[in-house]
Amino acid sequence: MCFLPRLIYFSGMNRSQWIALASAIVLVIACFMPWVHMASANLTVSGVDTSGTRFGKPAYIHFILAGVIVVLTFIKRIWAKRFNLLFAALNLAWAFKNFVVISKCDGGECPERQTGLYLALAASITLLITTFFPNMKIPATEPDEVTEDEADN
Repeated sequence: MCFLPRLIYFSGMNRSQWIALASAIVLVIACFMPWVHMASANLTVSGVDTSGTRFGKPAYIHFILAGVIVVLTFIKRIWAKRFNLLFAALNLAWAFKNFVVISKCDGGECPERQTGLYLALAASITLLITTFFPNMKIPATEPDEVTEDEADN
């Protein structure tokens, strides 16, 4: 018996799973697009190409988190849905940090924000929203029967 098909499912995907998958793809594409343009140094910074700055490679965290979110989206266990919410919130926090830090004014120069930075933030927001609507049926539990001693109290 293979236990993988019971955990992961692709058939019967609901709308939020498709939107999460599309948002993760948009996030990855946005990381390769230009994020800011610094006119004085003639630099265009993206999520993976930050040469000429000290920003590091902020897109790599997005790649890891988006991959984990997509995998957890297709696992039909309650723990996966809870961890998915955690990773989506971390992804949104990282996107917001990138939006603020990379586009901040420094030394009198304000970089011009480009489309990729806005797309990365929007895709991260969408990923978080999709984690609120998992495709999972939670079995209803019957209330415990009340004994006569409990009913008298």
